[in-house]
Amino acid sequence: MIVGLTGGIACGKSTVARMFEQLGCVIIDADQVAREVVAPGEEGLEAVVRRFGPSVLNEDGTLDRKSLGDLVFKEEKARQDLNAILHPLIRKRMNQKKEKALKDHPPLIIMDIPLLYESKQEQTVEAVIVVYVSPDEQLRRLMERDHLTYDDAKRRINSQWSIEEKKQRADYLVDNSGSLFETREQVESLFFKLVKEIGNDGIKS
Repeated sequence: MIVGLTGGIACGKSTVARMFEQLGCVIIDADQVAREVVAPGEEGLEAVVRRFGPSVLNEDGTLDRKSLGDLVFKEEKARQDLNAILHPLIRKRMNQKKEKALKDHPPLIIMDIPLLYESKQEQTVEAVIVVYVSPDEQLRRLMERDHLTYDDAKRRINSQWSIEEKKQRADYLVDNSGSLFETREQVESLFFKLVKEIGNDGIKS
């Protein structure tokens, strides 16, 4: 079963993904793939530099993510251009990883995609899990995690669909506003529910 995992920025989606991985699921992480396609020598990096200029590179030729982030979160057109460059490359590589993973018959394949709805990828999975916290908690976590000002954090949050919009579209929800134990309980319950639905009881020992 192919399951999409998404949520708002700083809602703890990566934590939930690790919990699913510990249960034997294969995680295909869009953020990791996004880093791969802009590694030195990759066509993605070359395309980004053509669009945004050499100022988005570090001295060693790697992508300066902070400089690029500052550009794309302040200008809508820049963000759209970046997405147009990277999304096709990310989708292609994620599909390659998915096809490879299917050969091993894992209990679930989790497609960890932060912008799943924004990039219209919900049709590529069989179910969608949304990880969420309250908007106030999301803002607090993002400011703390990325050392952002209030305005910068709000700008990044507003560049995505709201948590409420994502929750309304979701098949399943994970409330990550409590303790790790409480989140893990929800993840385990959801895992067994999904595995039962597909008649597959293979669990990583």
